[in-house]
Amino acid sequence: MPDTKPPNASMDSPYRLRNYFLSTPEIALFRQLQRMIGDRYIICPKVALTDIFTIVRPNENVHFYNKIFRKHVDFLLCDPQTFKPAIAVEVVKSIAKNETRASDQFMEELFLQEGIPLAHVPLGERYEASDLVHLFQLAVTKAKEIPRLPRQDSAPMCPVCGKMMVLRIQRDGDRGGKKYYGCMDNPRCPGAVALD
Repeated sequence: MPDTKPPNASMDSPYRLRNYFLSTPEIALFRQLQRMIGDRYIICPKVALTDIFTIVRPNENVHFYNKIFRKHVDFLLCDPQTFKPAIAVEVVKSIAKNETRASDQFMEELFLQEGIPLAHVPLGERYEASDLVHLFQLAVTKAKEIPRLPRQDSAPMCPVCGKMMVLRIQRDGDRGGKKYYGCMDNPRCPGAVALD
């Protein structure tokens, strides 16, 4: 009898297919979203935050990356032509009135600062279109109220060699403990920019 084992298959592999990709409430919400929006948006389930957001100056902002690593939004509605995110949907567990979980607050602030409405949908077995429309309208209104401020997203370029600079901390001397930008090619390049 021929060996039917796939090539490179390991009998003791720790990987297993999950029993389900979406939970029963998530499937119910997905179906209702399909009925509501038709072909106006593409519905993307379980999108990693690192696929939506990027970190500027990652060497300086590692702790910010850690806050979004291994996290996802339940559904992301995207423009069907450009796939630009339009509305995010997060299923939330019921909590006491006027109380917000820290994780839910972080998610809302993250999306709002980029101008993407985030609708918080209470966990349930069934979803009414009218309730979802109301939650979407609240999210869109809230996103429009947040002012957008210009940002300094990039590190300076080295005045000596022109390469990107990285944030560093002076170790000793009279400026010990002070932050400054140093050339990424240090110690070959001495370029530095002091921070006040």
